[in-house]
Amino acid sequence: MINNEMMALGKKSSVIREIFEYAKKRKAEIGADNVFDFSIGNPSIPAPARINETMKDLIDNKDPVALHGYTSAQGDMGVRSTIAASIKRRFGVDATADYIYMTCGAAASLTITLNALLNAGDEVIVLAPFFPEYKVFIGKAGGVAKVVPCREEDFQIDFHKLSAAISEKTKAIIVNSPNNPTGVVMSKETIKSLAQLLDEKQKEFGSDIYIIADEPYRELVYGGVEVPYIPCFYDNTVVCYSYSKSLSLPGERIGYVFVNPTLKDSRDVFAAVCGAGRALGFVCAPSLLQYTIGECIDEVSDVSIYDKNRRLLVETLSSYGYKTARPDGAFYLFMKALESDAYAFCERAKKYELLLVPSDDFGFPGYVRIAYCVTTEQIERALPSFKKLYEDYEENK
Repeated sequence: MINNEMMALGKKSSVIREIFEYAKKRKAEIGADNVFDFSIGNPSIPAPARINETMKDLIDNKDPVALHGYTSAQGDMGVRSTIAASIKRRFGVDATADYIYMTCGAAASLTITLNALLNAGDEVIVLAPFFPEYKVFIGKAGGVAKVVPCREEDFQIDFHKLSAAISEKTKAIIVNSPNNPTGVVMSKETIKSLAQLLDEKQKEFGSDIYIIADEPYRELVYGGVEVPYIPCFYDNTVVCYSYSKSLSLPGERIGYVFVNPTLKDSRDVFAAVCGAGRALGFVCAPSLLQYTIGECIDEVSDVSIYDKNRRLLVETLSSYGYKTARPDGAFYLFMKALESDAYAFCERAKKYELLLVPSDDFGFPGYVRIAYCVTTEQIERALPSFKKLYEDYEENK
């Protein structure tokens, strides 16, 4: 008998993927220019030129046996040392290669970390709205996801609700900033208050509570907004990072886990990360990509197009009457639906060929996510459809 839970997951795609597949079908029917697909967070700007140049140089000049061979299970020592040096230089954290584990992107980083930390029945707090796959990753690691809604007015943490949700079963809280789906950046004041609360709860329950910092969008921020580096504020932090968004490499699958050296029993926790990677089969991340990252550690894609798209959408949709969260980072806009049923709103939007993602699977009903990592031209062509959709609701109140 097969695993029924895995079969069910395989038969039902995420709502994001379902809309993405619908978009492909619809584009084939009426032409790509006539469909306004805002469903998936696939970077639309190219990787920095140095990425391709470095890959070509590695292929042409590096010993092919070394280039295409296995690295250490946790990743190449030189590459991990380079990443650690970057963390130390940028954030002042005393990082070393001994606490870096290379992974195939953020999903692998998260699943490795959750399997390293959780025992059966442990609770992991997820702050809504959240990336829907968190629940899948937590469940597979034997944990229980406990959803705590953020404050709707600014999507910062609601500390009253969070404090009430933490119990002796709480093992970790996932913090995703800049956030998918809101684009909101957790402020320094929020992170400081979170660290203080968790310190108090650790003493109260006599157990460790970890922050899992999910940071694939760290470099995608606008207007000089600061993204606090959580290990600077809270010792028991594990960082899960991916280069998919910062370097526009989502298909290459490269990232890392960083265990804060000041985390309690950090060596044991890193050993558990290595063990989880081994048990899950996530060892020896792609060597070509590791070496590329090692040579391009300070590169970042040009995110000015995202900023342009962000400002165009926020300003224009606000002028129509839509309400949105303030997106200081990532490439998502979280917009309030014009009716309580976000699914019904998204279905109505299809009438105008607008493909939006309902927020229910993000744990925060009544909104839609708009991924603006598309061409500016697509947004400009889509704006009249957004206006017609708003007028449709106004006329049929």
